[in-house]
Amino acid sequence: MKIVKANAGMLTNFEVLNFLQSRGAGKDPTRVIAPIAPSEFKVYDYLEQSAACNQSREKINEFVVKSKKYNLTKGEILSIINTRPSSVVEIDPIIEECDRRIGDSVEELLEVVAQVLPPPPSQTESDEGVVEGEDGTTEMDGEDGTKEMEAS
Repeated sequence: MKIVKANAGMLTNFEVLNFLQSRGAGKDPTRVIAPIAPSEFKVYDYLEQSAACNQSREKINEFVVKSKKYNLTKGEILSIINTRPSSVVEIDPIIEECDRRIGDSVEELLEVVAQVLPPPPSQTESDEGVVEGEDGTTEMDGEDGTKEMEAS
């Protein structure tokens, strides 16, 4: 194999996950057969728990197009795609001089992130099956399908 262009650019977590899956990381539950280093399996496990596992090329491209009007750098766009911030506190350290460059449009950018980029699996699983009662108790579906009550 010949390297055509070394270090051609930065990769999103989705692209790294896609590459590891193409090498067989997700197909080998024993982690013995696939020609992947143990450190690559750790990266794969991490990315499977991040927002990257629910992303697609179409969604990433859609976000890149919609974020053009905010004049973000490539690194800032990459960081937003990889971390999927959901609040001003999370996005402020990503964008250099956020208040001066974006100002009040931060909330609008966060709405674009929420609409276009899918949430991580832990966030979608924790939102399902939670019902709050009138008396302040929270009812959640347990792992075994039973109802659990929690007082708040």
